Amino acid sequence: MKIITLLMIGMIAVSCASPKERTYHNPVLEISLPDPSVIKADDGYFYLYATENIRQTPIFRSKNLVDWEQAGECFTKETRPAWGVEEAGIWAPDINYINGKYVLYYTHAAPYCHETCGIGVAISDSPAGPFTDIGPLIHADSIGVKNSIDQFYIEEDGKKYLIWGSFEGIYCIELEDDGLALKAGAEKRPIVGGGYEASYILKRGKYYYYFSSIDGCCAGAESTYKVSVGRSDNLFGPYFNKQGESMMYFRPNVILHGDSIFAGPGHNAEIVTDDAGTDWLLYHSFLKNAPEKGRVLCLDKIVWKEDWPEIEGSVPSKESKVPTFKAN
Repeated sequence: MKIITLLMIGMIAVSCASPKERTYHNPVLEISLPDPSVIKADDGYFYLYATENIRQTPIFRSKNLVDWEQAGECFTKETRPAWGVEEAGIWAPDINYINGKYVLYYTHAAPYCHETCGIGVAISDSPAGPFTDIGPLIHADSIGVKNSIDQFYIEEDGKKYLIWGSFEGIYCIELEDDGLALKAGAEKRPIVGGGYEASYILKRGKYYYYFSSIDGCCAGAESTYKVSVGRSDNLFGPYFNKQGESMMYFRPNVILHGDSIFAGPGHNAEIVTDDAGTDWLLYHSFLKNAPEKGRVLCLDKIVWKEDWPEIEGSVPSKESKVPTFKAN
């Protein structure tokens, strides 16, 4: 009896011991997935979309932001957008769920074609696609904004807006209620000055946080891309950096930059909050010792201090705790 009792106590001790917390290493996906955008669907998966330098706008899915599998592609060779310049690629997708449809805003551009690029929109009933192209929303030449790329969708007070631009100023314009066209009579308004791109705005508490990327994105191990953040008490600005300087001028507030392992981290996706209330940032970066792999997918925790977001050390983490989701 004494032996049985000791065995039972031992079993209870093992079962009550807390399991070792699982960790991950950056990059979380070591293939090229530039300019990521992410959304959580009703099936419990996060779906991630990226610039198509490896596929027809790839789609990946994950339940914890760490373990990813390919879920499909947005387009095929036959269904991909065909408007604009012939050599244009599909860049910087921005995924949203609007009026019961998955709505994908995308940049249609070729390198250095600052006046012939534009922004289009496609729709699907499923986050895994396929997507049907609706066509262009914005042409750089007709709207008067050079480098009309890197679009971001946001809703405010029941209205829908598109924010876009790259290094030539960041602009905002209202959309129709279905999100598939510019609102009749709407005019663009500047919200941030030159030097920024890859816009993402997070509403948190009383502030709107403007995340952007600065410097050079695409020079492999020599890339100098960085993530910068400003904030405002109004969606349309004015936005200020941490020192209180206006972002209508080039006054970045860098929270993420490269180091001896990673080069050019930037163009972050939408911020995801896990079940523990922790915020997470997905972004791309080059590996300095393997730049041929392209801009790989990285993940880091955001820490908020005095209403400002920070990444520990301001560099990509090497090892971190896996985000907390009930499905893990």
